[in-house]
Amino acid sequence: MTGPSRKQRFIDPAANRSLERGIDILRAFRPGTDLMGNSELAERVGLPRSTVSRLTQTLVRVGFLEHDRASQAYRLAAPVLSLGLAMRMSSTILKAAAPLMQEAAETGRINVGLAAADRESMVYLESIRYNRRVSLRRVVTGQRIPIELTSLGRAYLSTQTAPEYLAFLADLRARRPADWRKLAGQIETAFADIRLHGYCVASWQPGVTALATPIVLAGHPAYALNVRFAADGPDATRVAGLGAVLMDLAGRLMRTLQIPAGGID
Repeated sequence: MTGPSRKQRFIDPAANRSLERGIDILRAFRPGTDLMGNSELAERVGLPRSTVSRLTQTLVRVGFLEHDRASQAYRLAAPVLSLGLAMRMSSTILKAAAPLMQEAAETGRINVGLAAADRESMVYLESIRYNRRVSLRRVVTGQRIPIELTSLGRAYLSTQTAPEYLAFLADLRARRPADWRKLAGQIETAFADIRLHGYCVASWQPGVTALATPIVLAGHPAYALNVRFAADGPDATRVAGLGAVLMDLAGRLMRTLQIPAGGID
């Protein structure tokens, strides 16, 4: 038997559970998923089918889901997209970061990304791709990637408090019992690299190596900034060179925002 999840440990007693569950329904939809019925949604979010049925009816009523009568299933509706656009258009950090990221991508002929965390995933807020080779995995704005496997995720974790990080490790052990020790060791190595160099490195997908650094802004959640290049494994010379590019980009972003750089203790 496992203990409470990381999400459960940090639940606010005053939180509105119905609202949280409704948002969980929306989170269950991922790229490539068009229609889902109540049974599939119930399985994905871990709620009784009767509860999911009530929630989907409410989400249809307020316009965030569409009901397909022929298949008796649901799809995301247009207001969900409008919320994403509102976030992008009003984000101070994206307004500051996008031109700097574009310049770095074009100058260094690299791919550059900025991401924030959502539970056990990192979500790309911006992804600027210089290299358009078909062989490279395409990363787009809004895409989710796992926290524990990626340089972005490990850079983000380096900003967390000790209780938050230990709770994450407990969840990681429950989700990945066969390899959690290896992953925990890799995360600790990433933390040491961030302390020493300001960034960490990971090659979690074949053919791509990524470097990431945390971006800590007063009054904002932690972000992570990365650069990516085509390589089957880290090349020490290129990593060092791109590490300097990444840290210069992070420094310029912080100066643009006029906020001192943060980091781990």
